[in-house]
Amino acid sequence: MRLTRRAALAGLGAFALPAAAQAIEQTRFPVGVSARPIAAFEPRRPEQRRFGALQFRSGLVLSSGHPRFGGFSGLARLNGGRDLVAITDRGYWLTAKVASNGGKLTGLEEAEMAAILGASGRPLTRSGLFDTESLCIHDGTAYVGIERKHEIARFDWARDGVEARARPVPVPREFKRLPRNRGLEALGVMPVGPLKGALIAIAERSGKEDEPTLGAILGGPQPGLFKLARHDGYDITDLAFLPSGDMLVLERWYQPLRGVGMRIRRIAGRDIRPGALIGGQRLIEADLGFEIDNMEGLSVHLEAGRTVLTLISDDNFSFLQRTLLLEFELLS
Repeated sequence: MRLTRRAALAGLGAFALPAAAQAIEQTRFPVGVSARPIAAFEPRRPEQRRFGALQFRSGLVLSSGHPRFGGFSGLARLNGGRDLVAITDRGYWLTAKVASNGGKLTGLEEAEMAAILGASGRPLTRSGLFDTESLCIHDGTAYVGIERKHEIARFDWARDGVEARARPVPVPREFKRLPRNRGLEALGVMPVGPLKGALIAIAERSGKEDEPTLGAILGGPQPGLFKLARHDGYDITDLAFLPSGDMLVLERWYQPLRGVGMRIRRIAGRDIRPGALIGGQRLIEADLGFEIDNMEGLSVHLEAGRTVLTLISDDNFSFLQRTLLLEFELLS
């Protein structure tokens, strides 16, 4: 999602991409990515590792000289976390190998970017479907949410990777009525239970501040709409499922005089059903006293029996913001 202060922050980095960058049309191209380690999630207490129900493992500040790098709004880690896939809100894939040492992230290797392709094989952005904000990859299929158009596209990731072409996923007519810049921010596929295989989609905000937002169960035996409660000015930015079927929801608030904050909630999978109003419990909450930025992407993977959460931030292509990659372990 593009923060409402985009004219002030994002505009500084986005209003004038170099002409050469605008001309980039390669299907696929390498990018050099530098990584600076984050030693502590809370710099005031560098010895603190546990935060709510999560334990901080490690983090990186990522940067690149390539003009397409940045604006990451969706994230997936595959193959036990070794492979990273992210999307930018300008219609590009990022793929990379995750490097680590002693259980701590050290960088991204073999990083490449590619334009997300539409059904015609041309970049999705050429059809105006550029605001790609949410990503999940399940059983070889990638799903991408397109915020301003309120659409979902699926891709045969297992067969074609970044060369896959978009195919439409039908969405409820209620999604087409979402606010233009408050659309599909969160996607995930239910892994187990009565809704196994159903695609879950949640809007960033479908009403006024702190009003519940719209969600949908797409496909499966029990399709329908539900609502997700919102509190304290938080908007929804992503979701990911635990192997148990419980859903994690990433949230973010922004206030001009306070900066940004993030929160992750855990919602029991059994509570997700048509007509439900779901809430969940808070796992972690942080503001600018912690190493966060505009946190927009969330992924879950298993690593040596541990449940690992990875978060990525959207820097809005602004030099005032950072691209952060953070890892936590779920403790309970």
